[in-house]
Amino acid sequence: MEGELKCPMCQQFYCNPLLLPCSHSICASCASNIQEPSQTFLTQLEEGGCSSTPGEGDLKDFPDIDKISILSETDSGVVCNSRPSSYIGTPSIANIYQTVQFTQNPYGIKCPVCKKIILLDENGYKSLPCNKVLETIAEKFSHSKYKPLTLYVNCQMCEHNEAKEAVVMCEQCNVFYCQSCKESCHPDRGPLAKHTLLDTIQGRALQRARNKGRELRCLEHEEEQLSMYCMTCSIPVCCTCQHEGGHSQHDVQAIGAMCKSQKLELSQILQSLSEKAKVGTEFIQSLKSMTDQVHGNCLDFEATVAAQCDALIDAIKKRKQELLVHVAEERDLKISMLKEQASQCTALLQRTTGLLHFSIEVLKESDPASFLQVSSGLISRVSTADQNFNKDMELTPRIATEIDLTLDTGPTLHAIQSMNFFQLKAPGKPRIVPEDCSAENNSVTIAWQPHMGNVVENYSLELDDGCGGDFRVVYVGSETICTVDGLHFNSTYYARVKATNNSGDSDYSDPISLQTAEVAWFTLDPFSAHPDILFSNDNHTATCNSYEHRILLGGVGFSKGIHYWEVTIDRYDKHSDPAIGIARFDVDKCQMLGKDEKGWSMYIDDGRSWFMHNDEHSERTDGGIKRGSVIGVLLDLDRHRLCYFVDSIPHGPVAYKNLHGVFFPALSINRNVQVTLRTGLEPPAESESDDE
Repeated sequence: MEGELKCPMCQQFYCNPLLLPCSHSICASCASNIQEPSQTFLTQLEEGGCSSTPGEGDLKDFPDIDKISILSETDSGVVCNSRPSSYIGTPSIANIYQTVQFTQNPYGIKCPVCKKIILLDENGYKSLPCNKVLETIAEKFSHSKYKPLTLYVNCQMCEHNEAKEAVVMCEQCNVFYCQSCKESCHPDRGPLAKHTLLDTIQGRALQRARNKGRELRCLEHEEEQLSMYCMTCSIPVCCTCQHEGGHSQHDVQAIGAMCKSQKLELSQILQSLSEKAKVGTEFIQSLKSMTDQVHGNCLDFEATVAAQCDALIDAIKKRKQELLVHVAEERDLKISMLKEQASQCTALLQRTTGLLHFSIEVLKESDPASFLQVSSGLISRVSTADQNFNKDMELTPRIATEIDLTLDTGPTLHAIQSMNFFQLKAPGKPRIVPEDCSAENNSVTIAWQPHMGNVVENYSLELDDGCGGDFRVVYVGSETICTVDGLHFNSTYYARVKATNNSGDSDYSDPISLQTAEVAWFTLDPFSAHPDILFSNDNHTATCNSYEHRILLGGVGFSKGIHYWEVTIDRYDKHSDPAIGIARFDVDKCQMLGKDEKGWSMYIDDGRSWFMHNDEHSERTDGGIKRGSVIGVLLDLDRHRLCYFVDSIPHGPVAYKNLHGVFFPALSINRNVQVTLRTGLEPPAESESDDE
């Protein structure tokens, strides 16, 4: 634990450690060295673009304080008023300015660990409480680790970056000095000549003797002992702080009882952590013992691998020579074709050039009769040559200079990269982890672990049909956890999983059984609803901001079992007919439920109701709703029918029969109605209307 006992500034064992409000500690001398006027930190904030209204650019040039911390009272980046009895978080940058400029916070310290800023009162770092527990442990550990003759203590008068080893301590001043600081700050003359100088070992012993048994006192009320503990601020306080100070409205407990309680809590956590550390230690030892086995097992296998790789290299070299021969043949073919085309073009050019020269000489003929005698035929020849020149010359090469062959190394590289020593055999069967498996509503989650030492490319998860039928694949992939939705309610499912790699499949794991919920718990689905629908109450309550009816669905679909839910009419002004029932998932959301063939509903007003499906009305029934009415919906997919209740009384005959497939709870409302959904209810008892 040596790292826990060294100051983050000087990297030496803590000397007079002070406890910062961020829970980190620092030596008193180091705190003195890094203490600065509070205006220094505020200047840095101003240079970062801060204003009275904090914004996104406030901290762009001041990375040591995160934006969330500055605005959060529970994780403040700046802590004002350093008195331990009244640490407060700063809610805004404007408040920081006001606190610093008009109250007593002239000094500040930036924590060297978390970089948070602590604003201090006129006493500066001396107002910070001493971390007595840390000081005691550091003293004990440093003396057990190092001999007393080699005890190292920093000079308390040197600058932080140039701190030297102390050689003496003044008994009266209670300060450690290096040789140079002793001569300059504590000369052996004048009044200081009567002071007693001790070596560092004696000085530390004297400090421990002075501090031993000293009770901590309140820094705000120095005459009072710290006898209480503020639960709100998590700091010890005195009775005066409790009754008259800043903690009078806080939850304050006796310090002895809180100490005992927190020691018990810490002991319990340490016990748990100790058990985990013990398991970790045993695991590390087993890993170390396995290294010898690995060395022995790998020697023979290395020789086999080397021989196989050498054979592959030889095959590649042989194939390389064959491919180079093909390249040479392609080169000779291209050169031959280019030479042939060049020869043909040369012959054509020679003929054309001869015709040009001849025509030029004809143009020199001065006798018109002689010229006209041959001009007509010559013009025809020249015109034909001109028209056919580009075609006969073939001014584009018959073949490209690039080699058309492409060496496809992809499959080979893939095969090489896919080579895996562990794929010499199929994986062992995976193990399902029962403690990580769960069932919620009509979903089950299955988690598993691979067989140790195997390489697995994919897992295949299989589930039965919930009725003891055949298994079917529900997931194939590399993950080791899978959630399967849309299962039957009140059903027991068995799950098993197998692993696969290039060498084959493993055996199936031992199956696990999972029971889905007996009754459905669900909410209204905001993702599938029309945008005009507004949700509240954790998606249990819905309103509509449109005068037109809009459909919204429940979050689960049913294809089996008996399900019952209720809709409470929270607001109703008799100018609307809410429709409640079931629907397919792809029902049209822009109309009243039951207007198309994908919705089955009962729409009801203050005096009567009708059933509606595919825009056909039937079974008018007297009796309506008012504000506070409760409409129950009973979906019995074992008998494939739908029934309604109003205020717990069966309403009308069986509404719909011969229902097959997947159905979602559904309703349609407009802006005159507000409804709240209640689920997880037991189906009501059978009634006469149910049996009709």
